[in-house]
Amino acid sequence: MKKISALFLLVAALGSLAGCNTVDGFGKDVQHVGEKMQDASKK
Repeated sequence: MKKISALFLLVAALGSLAGCNTVDGFGKDVQHVGEKMQDASKK
């Protein structure tokens, strides 16, 4: 039972780390689009 619990915790930890990286990348993409929109509106 301990092995199953440890495996579940490991998978959950890896999933949360991957989710953080995905959200961080998405935030950078949105920021980049916003900057391009600002540049276009200044022209």
